[in-house]
Amino acid sequence: VQLVESGGGLVEFGGSLRLSCAASGFTFSAYVMGWFRQGPGKEREFVAAISWLGNEYYADSVKGRFTISRDNGKNTVYLPMNNLKPEDTAVYYCAACKSCLNRSRRFEAYDYWGQGTQVTVSS
Repeated sequence: VQLVESGGGLVEFGGSLRLSCAASGFTFSAYVMGWFRQGPGKEREFVAAISWLGNEYYADSVKGRFTISRDNGKNTVYLPMNNLKPEDTAVYYCAACKSCLNRSRRFEAYDYWGQGTQVTVSS
């Protein structure tokens, strides 16, 4: 199983980035896919999740700025991020879970994790 994130980087306040996560080694279309982040000195927190049917869930802090989507044909999940703020600075992780739809905001519910990609927003 592999989850490989890409698209992180350094961006100015108000800028945009698009994260991608390419999955392999499991039946992608049957899994809930989520994005989490961990900022400096902070605990890992939920960002967004998308079910196999395309239902979307967001943390209040990113609602209206981030959009999660998935392409089951490409085994890829995306996270376009707009209007980025310094408090969005974190390592962003992609994760997959088979049976966690009612627990998709809890990191312990996820079965597989990527290595993370750094997002830094300058003020």
